[in-house]
Amino acid sequence: MAFLDLPTHRLHYRIDGDQKGSAPWLVFCNSLGTDLTMWDAQIAALSPHFRVLRYDRRGHGRSSAPPPPYTIADLGRDVVSLLDFLEIERTHFCGLSIGGLTGQWLGVHAGKRLDKIIVCATAARIGTPQSWAARIDSVRADGLAPLSAATSERWFSPEFAASNRQAVERVLESFGATAIDGYIGGCAALADADLREDIAGIANPVLAISGGGDPVCPPSDLEAIASRVQRGRHLSLQGRHIVNIEAADAFNAALLDFLRS
Repeated sequence: MAFLDLPTHRLHYRIDGDQKGSAPWLVFCNSLGTDLTMWDAQIAALSPHFRVLRYDRRGHGRSSAPPPPYTIADLGRDVVSLLDFLEIERTHFCGLSIGGLTGQWLGVHAGKRLDKIIVCATAARIGTPQSWAARIDSVRADGLAPLSAATSERWFSPEFAASNRQAVERVLESFGATAIDGYIGGCAALADADLREDIAGIANPVLAISGGGDPVCPPSDLEAIASRVQRGRHLSLQGRHIVNIEAADAFNAALLDFLRS
C-alpha cells in the first residue's frame, strides 16, 4: 500500500498500468462514502492505455480523517498535493459525485495541471446547505448504518441490484466502513460548494456523464455543466448514481473515446 503523508492526514493511493512508461496519466476520484475500489470495473479497460491513479479521499478507505469540516478547496488541494508528490505535471481527471465537484474545482483553480476532465453523476451545486446539515446531524446521532438501504436505492436501480448483488454489497460495505469524521467532512464540503458561476472559466475539454435514472444528480445537472463550461458535452447512460458500475461497459467505452480522440 502506498501513502502520502500530509500535515493533517495521510492519503492512500494506488497506481495501475505502466508505471514506468510514458502513457498519459488518468486520476479517478470517488464519491462520498466509497473508496478507490469503486473504480475496479474501469481498470482492465483503461490501464492498458493510461497510468491510472486512484486514491481514497481524506476520511475514506485507508486514508486518515482529519477533524471536519472540510471544503471542496481542501479536497482539490489534496489532489494537487498528490500530483506534486508523484511528480505528475498533467493528467486527465475523472470524478463522480463529490469527486466530480472536486474535478470542477480543479478545472477552475488548477486547470493547467489537467488535460481532459470527466465529471459523472454530479452537479455544480449538489443539494442544499439545509439538506446536508440534516444529514450531518443524522450521522452524528446514529452513524451510517441507518442510511444504507436508502443509499442503495439512490445509487443503483432495482434491476441492477437484483442481478448484481455482490457488486452492490461491496460498495455498501465500503460505505459502512467510512470514517464518521470523513463522511461528515464530505457533507460539509458539499453544503458549502457552489461552482455554478465559476465553471464558466473552465477551458479544458469536459465530458459530463449522467445516469439516466439518477435521483441524486439527474441528467439536467450534467447538461447544465456541459453547457456552462467552455468546451463541454453531455452523455447519459443507463443507470442511477454509481453509473460507472451499473453501466460499466458503456462508461469505459465513453471514457476511451473521449480521452483518445
